[in-house]
Amino acid sequence: MNRIIETTQLSDDVFKLIVDAPLIAEERKPGQFIILQIHDDGERIPLTIADGNSKKGTITLIFQAVGRSTHMLANFKVGDEIAHLLGPLGTPTHIEKFGHVVCVGGGIGVAPMHPIAQGMKVAGNKVTIIMGARNKELMVLEDEMRTIADDLIICTDDGSHGRKCLVTEPLKELCENDPKPDLAVAIGPPIMMKFCAETTRPYEVHTLVSLNTIMIDGTGMCGGCRVSVGGKTKFVCVDGPEFDGHKVDFDNMMLRLGAYKKREADDHHKCHIELGIDWTADKG
Repeated sequence: MNRIIETTQLSDDVFKLIVDAPLIAEERKPGQFIILQIHDDGERIPLTIADGNSKKGTITLIFQAVGRSTHMLANFKVGDEIAHLLGPLGTPTHIEKFGHVVCVGGGIGVAPMHPIAQGMKVAGNKVTIIMGARNKELMVLEDEMRTIADDLIICTDDGSHGRKCLVTEPLKELCENDPKPDLAVAIGPPIMMKFCAETTRPYEVHTLVSLNTIMIDGTGMCGGCRVSVGGKTKFVCVDGPEFDGHKVDFDNMMLRLGAYKKREADDHHKCHIELGIDWTADKG
């Protein structure tokens, strides 16, 4: 059992949990994730480790409440316990002094970007961070990212905060500079990562993306998380979650992600009823 130490609601449907997990806190590295089960028979949920404190023995999880299990997790209080927590999983981000690293985070993707940006800064890189969201209210971890970034660029779809544009616009501007960035890292919705990779491709800026596919066991056995990278089958849970964005078949990945869309929509409706949530008032 892993006890909840602290809970914070960051926006309408985004939550932060600080969880007692000393062994994971000691071993975790940027880019890695955990898989948790709320109870013994619960769904297995993969979540990136957004931060950690090895001295306190805690890890920070940031997630969006989109289905039955994550809505249940969002209702956890301080002192509640998560039945099972497995990790750290996945291949850590390769951190070294590249020179100028551009970190692009879209929506909830800012959370897994946080430890990567931290690591890149500690390694001596100049770090430019581009953060994007639909509006100001959905922007998370801005203060934390500001303490890391040499330059912080905020983008919102509606212009309520920062620049009114997509994250690809400032990314392209940076790629057009002389010298261009040495590395780009993009984390967010699949369509955002796809277009970040397409933006950097003509400039030959090496681009890493962190994929969040359908995942069950976290060991590569189920095959649910498989993706095509450079024409070869890879498993996100063990080979990733980070891959060369210029080699990922995003169209195939997004097709696979939509395989259970109707069932997920039905479950989302059902979980609101079971949790006593007024569906008519929910705009998510």
